[in-house]
Amino acid sequence: MSSSASTNNSTPAAFGPTDAGGEDSTSNDGWRSGGLPALRAELDRIDNTVHDLLMQRAEIVEYVARSGKPAAFRPGREASIIRRLLGRHRGALPPVALVRIWRELLAGTTTMQGGFSLSVCDPDHGAPLTQLAREHFGALTPLRSYGSAGQALADVSQGVASVAVLPYPSDIDNWWVALLHHEPRLHIIGRLPFWKPRPDGAPTAQAVVVASTPPDASGEDQSFLGMECDSDVSRARLSSELSGAGLKPETMVLVRQQGSPVANVLVEIEGHLSDDDARLGRLGVVLRRPVVLGSYAVPVAGPAR
Repeated sequence: MSSSASTNNSTPAAFGPTDAGGEDSTSNDGWRSGGLPALRAELDRIDNTVHDLLMQRAEIVEYVARSGKPAAFRPGREASIIRRLLGRHRGALPPVALVRIWRELLAGTTTMQGGFSLSVCDPDHGAPLTQLAREHFGALTPLRSYGSAGQALADVSQGVASVAVLPYPSDIDNWWVALLHHEPRLHIIGRLPFWKPRPDGAPTAQAVVVASTPPDASGEDQSFLGMECDSDVSRARLSSELSGAGLKPETMVLVRQQGSPVANVLVEIEGHLSDDDARLGRLGVVLRRPVVLGSYAVPVAGPAR
């Protein structure tokens, strides 16, 4: 560890712990009485301390990268980090700024652990999904943009891209049907945007992130369950069977292809589902065992400032 990364790593005295009366336990008269030059010098000192800690963090990430773990990108872990920091946050710094700072930091350290790139399906004018991808994965992360979901998914399947950012699943954006039979499997591992409500001028589109690696739980998750049923199945029957099996449905997409005896169904389920969940075997309405298409960390809510 470098000497610069091992010094000045204590809490700055001027902003240290407060006593029971709410006053700083150490005197800050030095920088307060010194006017603007002293304030700027104090900011420079704090910046150096923050930088030292960032270098220490990066050094630890290097050790993690050498540990042989299978995937550098763990969206559930990243979500839990941001939630924890927001839970301890105080002061005038806007919470959304904290999220942005850590998203860039996490993007940078993910890249350290191996080449990380994005493929985005973004056919709409104004490229809202590209904006979402940049917001979440870092402004300088390599990115390719396509007009179709199939092209972005092919990049992930072939190892050209680490993840694909795709329109939120619906009966119109039904690219998710291909995941029911895709081999090797692809998984939905995230939802964008992660911060709600959206500030003025921020992209309001909804998207999901798809990767070849399965998602990791964040502690507060939603899952996608894909099913094949008879084409005449009703939403009411599907909801009844899901609830009876102990699976709480949040939203449902039902796609019926003209002339096909099979309907494709996508259901959002509360919680983090795994392939071996015993409840999946209790659904008599399906033609074959349901497929867990993935899960995502529930986005955090906070003031849009």
